[in-house]
Amino acid sequence: MNIEVTKQSKLFGHDYIFDEIINLLDKKKLPNKILLSGPKGIGKSTLSYHFLNYVFSKNEDYSYDINNKRIDQNNTSFKLIQNHTHPNFYSIDLFDGSKSIEISQIRKMIEYSNKSSFNHSSRFVIIDNLEFLNTNSVNALLKIIEEPNTNLFFILINNTNKTILETLRSRCIDFKMNLSFNESMYITNKLLSENLFDLINEDLITYYDTPGHLINLIIFAEKNKINLKNYDLNEFI
Repeated sequence: MNIEVTKQSKLFGHDYIFDEIINLLDKKKLPNKILLSGPKGIGKSTLSYHFLNYVFSKNEDYSYDINNKRIDQNNTSFKLIQNHTHPNFYSIDLFDGSKSIEISQIRKMIEYSNKSSFNHSSRFVIIDNLEFLNTNSVNALLKIIEEPNTNLFFILINNTNKTILETLRSRCIDFKMNLSFNESMYITNKLLSENLFDLINEDLITYYDTPGHLINLIIFAEKNKINLKNYDLNEFI
């Protein structure tokens, strides 16, 4: 099972927010600083990569299927992002084992932003796990987002279990993302192609209540040969 966000070819849920961002883009009113905030594991990053494919694939073969919210895996931009080689895209995330996103990562992004874009097209920077920016990183980021280069857009992803500085939030258009319990179950079942309640004790489902958390739990159980139907929350933790 693979839940890497860049490889999720189908977007489930969050139709209203996705359509709103697409509408802003098509009307040439897209803000250059978008903040996606919400609980970890609900699909903020997946939505971002679907939006990017919509943008980048417009004039390519196998373009984005907006009606079904589906990426065609034969698309060139999809493959370039997979290989971290798309010329108009840059991503920043928390390194495994790191406690914060370091200023060196922001400085490398700034170097990228000062270069010319490929084909004079729009460029996008995604910063995931925004809440892990340290103070120096935030200050460096504020300088570049306040006066970004032409056609440079930022998508900032904040997991709301931790707060971010108000000086950063106030400079962004904030799209608050959430899922009801039923929506979360529907998306998880679609991603699994199975009924979640056949795999996990209901007590655990209530606790690990986002698609990302639930699927990571299943992956953990598979690796460790654990039958999640046999454990309630107290026993598992």
